[in-house]
Amino acid sequence: MERNTMRISTSLAAGVAGVLLLAGCSQGTTDEETEPAAPAASEEEAEVEETTADAPAPFDQDGVKVAIVQQSGQGDYFQQYLNGTKQQAEALGIELSVYDAQGDNATQATQLDQAIASGVDGIIVRHGFPDTLCPGVNRAIDEGIKVIIYDVEIQQCAPDAVQTQQSDVDMAGLVLEKMAEDIGPDVNVGYVNVAGIAPLDRRDTVWREYVEENGWNQLFYTGTFTNSTATDTAPLVDNALKSNPDVVAIYAPYDELTKGTLSALEQNPNLKGKVLVYGADISTADIELMVAEGSPWVATGATDPNAIGAVVVRTLALHMAGELEEMKVEFPPILVTQDFLRENNVRNMDDLRAAEPALNISDVSAADWIPSVTF
Repeated sequence: MERNTMRISTSLAAGVAGVLLLAGCSQGTTDEETEPAAPAASEEEAEVEETTADAPAPFDQDGVKVAIVQQSGQGDYFQQYLNGTKQQAEALGIELSVYDAQGDNATQATQLDQAIASGVDGIIVRHGFPDTLCPGVNRAIDEGIKVIIYDVEIQQCAPDAVQTQQSDVDMAGLVLEKMAEDIGPDVNVGYVNVAGIAPLDRRDTVWREYVEENGWNQLFYTGTFTNSTATDTAPLVDNALKSNPDVVAIYAPYDELTKGTLSALEQNPNLKGKVLVYGADISTADIELMVAEGSPWVATGATDPNAIGAVVVRTLALHMAGELEEMKVEFPPILVTQDFLRENNVRNMDDLRAAEPALNISDVSAADWIPSVTF
């Protein structure tokens, strides 16, 4: 069936401010209670498709409540993800509560308990660790709450939770194949990553395969995941570079780690033009860094985090309506290179979406009764 579209606009800046406000609270609240009164400084424009069928229960009535319990809301990727989550929830008439643990695992487990106690109909758990999340996830499911997991390896301890994720193996493979083409075999490389985080662990597996296949000599492995990952990673990479100045390339498979790597390279002007950087994820801020004159960031593997946030909500909606036919949903990435951005004069995410239609995944977890949000 053909669908008509209508334009909507929701403030990314407002969403970010809402996350920061919630970060100081132990109890999540609804979007309406957290939006700041000040006008937005910037906006992400989106489209919402008009439906062609009546919504099934529970979406045939008002008052559907959903919570997102996120391990951290800081960083470009997570802010865009939440923006997409909010826009799709609004289009579906969902009352959305946002919980942000600010990188604290115990707090995330507590907030998951709070979300369950608040009487929500569905929960999205975004990032975190199985050991702290599985008890709450299983309890939610036992109480009849539909649960969608994003980027947590939780299938073993919570098999009834639906798993969603980017295809991290493909994402890493796209970037590392480009890296292998650029630098060749038997060279010195650096690695900036953090163990124990599901998507980064999946990318790590691919990294180790490429290191072995290409005979790369990994001179250092560093990085940290905090509520200020880029800032806290930069001095670690700086120290590693000072001890290992003869690397020719660095792989940092999360954009906050990539930013920390770029900051560290700025502190080592003797390495200017000598080290290439390969990352993951994309945002307007990332694009600006990649196309900047003299930037060492030459390639990244990416999805549109706004679109991912929206499609995870749609997946939850299908699950709540009893229409989801699979327990695992993956979202395909693309390779974005510095050359492509410059050749196509891409300066922001809107430009990139126009140049790379594959970023639009509105057909994933779609139904005639769901007003799919696209960007």
